Amino acid sequence: MSDTATREKWERVADWGRRLRRPESSARRSLLLILKSALAATVSWFVSYELMNATSPAFAPFSAVLMVQVTVYQSVVQSLRYVGAVAAGVAVQAVLGLSAGPDLVTFALVALVALVISRWRLLGAQGSQVATAAFFAFATYTGASSDTDQVKELGQIVLLVLIGSAVGVGVNVLIAPPLRYRSAEWGIRALAQEIHDLLDTMAPELGEGAPDADTTKGWRDRADRTGTLVSQSREGLRTARESLRLNPHPWARRRRGTLTFEAYDRTMEALVRMISQVTAITRSLDLQHQDEKQQEEESGPDRDYAPFLRAYATFLSSVVDFTEILATLDEDHLRDQAGRLDEAADGLERCRREVVRTTEDRGLSLTDPTEPYGVLVVEATRLSEECRYTADVLGNSAENGSSGSRTA
Repeated sequence: MSDTATREKWERVADWGRRLRRPESSARRSLLLILKSALAATVSWFVSYELMNATSPAFAPFSAVLMVQVTVYQSVVQSLRYVGAVAAGVAVQAVLGLSAGPDLVTFALVALVALVISRWRLLGAQGSQVATAAFFAFATYTGASSDTDQVKELGQIVLLVLIGSAVGVGVNVLIAPPLRYRSAEWGIRALAQEIHDLLDTMAPELGEGAPDADTTKGWRDRADRTGTLVSQSREGLRTARESLRLNPHPWARRRRGTLTFEAYDRTMEALVRMISQVTAITRSLDLQHQDEKQQEEESGPDRDYAPFLRAYATFLSSVVDFTEILATLDEDHLRDQAGRLDEAADGLERCRREVVRTTEDRGLSLTDPTEPYGVLVVEATRLSEECRYTADVLGNSAENGSSGSRTA
């Protein structure tokens, strides 16, 4: 291996080590989840194999690993559903197997009933475990030599699942219970950064004049691909809320009384609306290239269009400045950031008024569907309103936090 390759290898190792040292890094969370899962599986195996001498001890560690969920709340909820699903599957096998015997017809009936029960909405994602438990129970049942042994083996399956689930939940609750409250911030940062990056690309191009068709199509395609990011951000907010529920961590107990996600929820939805507005802007610009013949027949398009685009580029640059602050949102510095957002929103509104003044001075039509000015001015107004709304929401949240409750 060359010196360069060796150096790159150790640089990657060092980078991974730096990421592990960051409390909220994904690498650290993944490593912690692996270690907790391994511990839960080992303890469950020890109880089921060494202490109980169970016939099928693997049920316990398998259940334990499933229950080391992302949040304590999910561990508790999913363990209850999982145990219920397994108990239902074993019960189906017990009733049909003991009454009809271990033959093919019985198995078909077990499969049919178990699959029907698995559709029960109360079991949620654990519904499939009904059929799985029923099939394993059937296999265990057929290997038993007497009715007493059959009942014992079926009961043992439920007991092992209970033990594994209890161990999994216990490990997740007692050892570094996961806190994901920062996920709300990350979601907002991601959405703000996406808006920032796209508008930061658009503003200079618009300031130089009308962009070509390939450029506007690229902007439109990029704006249309934000659906996944929106879903991920909303999921992050849901996880952030959920991570405090039932969490015994002392920090979480303190936060449950003071932390509200309302401000971040409203901010995130405002950013989602802003993405829709940016998408409408890119669509309007792109549609201008759909009828090249009409554009060629326009009288003096550069003379009328260029000043408007320069004013609009300045407006978009002000949105870039606003979202740049949101892209680094941190509740520990929320009061300072809220003040900067308020100033940025004021500057953004001034730029919007300049856009409107330019359309009036140039006599540009805001009602002609073949011209982009109307849509662009409307979306600029909406963007300005959403930025002002966001600044006010976070400003009020920061003020509440300064009086004793830290708001996220």
